[in-house]
Parts: sequence; structure tokens; C-alpha cells
Amino acid sequence: MFELSKILRDNIRQLKPYSSARDEFSGEAEVLLDANENPFNQPFNRYPDPYQRKLKDKIAGLKGVDSSSIFLGNGSDEPIDLLFRACCKPGVDNVVTIAPTYGMYQVAADINAVEVRKVLLTEDFQLDVDALLSAVDENTKMIFLCSPNNPTGNVLDQQEMLKIIGQFNGIVVVDEAYIDFAPSTSLLGLLSRYPNLVVLQTFSKAWGMAGIRLGMAFASDEIIQVLSKIKYPYNLNMLTQEKAMELLDHSDEMNRWVEVLLHERRKMEMEMIDFPFVEKIYPSDANFILIKVHDLKGIYDYLVDEKIIIRDRSKVELCEGCLRISIGSSEENQQLVEALKALI
Repeated sequence: MFELSKILRDNIRQLKPYSSARDEFSGEAEVLLDANENPFNQPFNRYPDPYQRKLKDKIAGLKGVDSSSIFLGNGSDEPIDLLFRACCKPGVDNVVTIAPTYGMYQVAADINAVEVRKVLLTEDFQLDVDALLSAVDENTKMIFLCSPNNPTGNVLDQQEMLKIIGQFNGIVVVDEAYIDFAPSTSLLGLLSRYPNLVVLQTFSKAWGMAGIRLGMAFASDEIIQVLSKIKYPYNLNMLTQEKAMELLDHSDEMNRWVEVLLHERRKMEMEMIDFPFVEKIYPSDANFILIKVHDLKGIYDYLVDEKIIIRDRSKVELCEGCLRISIGSSEENQQLVEALKALI
């Protein structure tokens, strides 16, 4: 039975959060003399809403969740780091991740002096549930799953993920950064059923907002309160909040972008099939493809000389000889294809 109080570090349970001026007063006022702000250069002289209430309300309507289940961070990396700081005692606790997967889980663990236990995916990049749960011990506080996974691009089997969430008494983080490109549904609708589930999403991919650094964590009100307690008071600046509010009014445009990128991904896959140096194209549910090639270094270096940058993933577990290619505009994709045709 999951109990958050047993997962949290003692100092986090006992922590009295910083109380900002905007914590002590929120609402309408004619004169604000409480936060030591400069009265000039409005509106940028004012501290932003530390809890991003208006933005959360808009996201809640878009995602079909309650605003109290949303934490907004400086990218998804912020809630990842906060979860480590809230739950994992340095040098004592551990987390379990799949491999290969997004590298930030390892980095956040290293920063917080937490052991990472990696469990390899199967040959078709799916979960080995028994092996993953066997890696858990009494000091395992979190399991990280990424679906669609990076760098493999595929969605993980949802029923297998639910087995893990249901059988593990710690927090299970499911990173859905690429879910907008996937045919499968998000786990957001299951938050009320699984109090140990944290779902990460982002505005960096389908929404095209990587530059404003806006990530989302969805979880029980209890978990969200912990993250809000330990974050820095004004973690999202006014410009990020305002730009996000503006862009969220154009969800139809985001949907169009996704359609275009999926179409371009299919075109890219068809083009790659004909290249003799491409050994395998892995199925993708994201805005990128993973391909296995002969002479990886030669191809990568050649493309760099052509001023085309893709990602060498050959040193990642199970991805030997693999390149990861983000799907760009039609013109960018065609420039890559034409450059590769010159190698034939």
C-alpha cells in the first residue's frame, strides 16, 4: 500500500516552506508595498504568481484534470530534480530506470548522490516487468519509465506499465514528453486510481515551446503539494507564463503541426528504406526516428561537414550503430535526404 509519508525524506516532511509576499496576499489591490519591488518599469517590476494559477487553470481545461493536480516547472527537468530531493536520501536510497532512456534521470540522480539501477529493455524495446521489479529493494523510492521512450521512439506497453505502478509501493514517474505524437492514450486519466503515479509532460515538443522552458508534472494533490513546498518561490518567470497563455489559445495550430510532423516522419522512413547503409529503422511513436547504420562515424562526420546535425546514439545501451534523427520541416528533411543520396 503506497503511503507518501513513508517515501519522503524526514527533512522534507518537516520542512516549513518559504513564505513569499505573494503567498501571504493574492487578489486585487491598488497599492502593493509588501514585496520590496521597484515601483517603476511595470509590469515587469512585479514578482510573478508563484503558483501560476491562471496558467494552471488553462492547462487543466486542456488536459481534463483538476488544477490542484498540476505542478509547473522550468522544463520537466525541474520536477525530476525535485522528486529526487523530496524522496531520496543521498548515499542511501536508489531509483530504478529502464535502459536505454532519457539521460536526465541519471544526471539528476548523480547530482543528488542517488544510485540508479538500470534494467535493459527487451530486443524490441519493451519492458521486462519481472526484471524491473526484481531490481527493487527496500531503499528503492522511484521507478522512471519514458513512453514514448527516448531514444528508441516507441510507446511502452500500457498494461505492463500498470503492472509496475500497481505492484510498486514507491513513486512511478511516467515521462510522456512525446505523447502528443503517439497513437496511445496518456495515463493522465488514471491519476485518481494510482496515488503513486506521476506523469510528466512538456510544451517543448508538440507545442514548439522549448525556448520558454515549461514542463508539467501531474500527480495527486498530496504529491503536488510536496513539490510546491520545496520549489524555489518564483520558479517560472512572468514572460514564460504570459507566452504560454498566449500559445495555449492556439491548440488547433499545435494539432496541425503534429499532423505535419507525423506525415514528414513517414516520408523520412520511406526514404531511409532505400539507402544501402541503413540496416534497420525502428518503429517510432515520436517526432524522431532511430536508425541503425553501417559506418556510423563516417555518415555522422559527413553530415556535420554538410552542416546537418543529427544525434549519435551508438554509445547508449542497445543502440550500438544507431543515429537519432529529429523530424524537421519538409525543407530540412529533404536537405538531409539529398545529402545522404550523395553517399550512394
